[in-house]
Amino acid sequence: MLRIGHKGADALVPGNTIASFEKAVEIGVDLIEVDVLWTEDGHPSIEPAKRSDLVVAHDWAAAAACEERGEKLTLDATLDAFTRPPLDRMVINLDIKLPGRDDEVFGAVRKYGLLERTSISTMEVSTVKRLGTLKEEQGIETGLSLGWTVPKVTRDWLGMPKMIRPALAMGLASVRVRMPGQVRRGLSEFEVDSVWAFFGVVTPRLVETIHDADKKLNVWTVDDPARIEALRELGVDGICSNDPRILQ
Repeated sequence: MLRIGHKGADALVPGNTIASFEKAVEIGVDLIEVDVLWTEDGHPSIEPAKRSDLVVAHDWAAAAACEERGEKLTLDATLDAFTRPPLDRMVINLDIKLPGRDDEVFGAVRKYGLLERTSISTMEVSTVKRLGTLKEEQGIETGLSLGWTVPKVTRDWLGMPKMIRPALAMGLASVRVRMPGQVRRGLSEFEVDSVWAFFGVVTPRLVETIHDADKKLNVWTVDDPARIEALRELGVDGICSNDPRILQ
């Protein structure tokens, strides 16, 4: 089972930072998940020469907080760090949060020579399709694995207030029922190597659907050892956690 460090080792060292990535390596992971997005002054509609850099952050609030602390981390700086010890042998997954600058992400990965040990996941189907087209156009047959993240959400479910979690649980029950069919249809429409699913929608039927399509299933984001063991028994291929120690 693939051990995936969420933002590095976010429970131990603030995530989406070089220090957190290095902590994940120290603990021992197989892959480090990194969030990538553009901010308002980097909107795809802005002339390329005037856009701000792509940044490593979960959302705009996190990006703004990092900038206020003088800790802004760009995609370029992150990829550069993965060319040097102790990150130079680590596999990286770029989780693209917003569509529209997909060509730049692809170009940056290629620029730093990381195609062979980079995967890209996203909830944005347009991004999955665009990256697939770029791979085909440039004749890339190996490297740059693509993943589709489900379900598509606009808010961090795990960070929602406790008072609305019962309603969330009811909604998840419905999503769990529909998810295998949605995934089956999606996998017939575009080519990916893996599906990244929120742990709350994972069922034996979803695992079977993804494996029948000869794809891998990675689950996010799990910090409970009992749930990790249950997912392992279901046969998932990878688990993403804020605390990589519990994946050992």
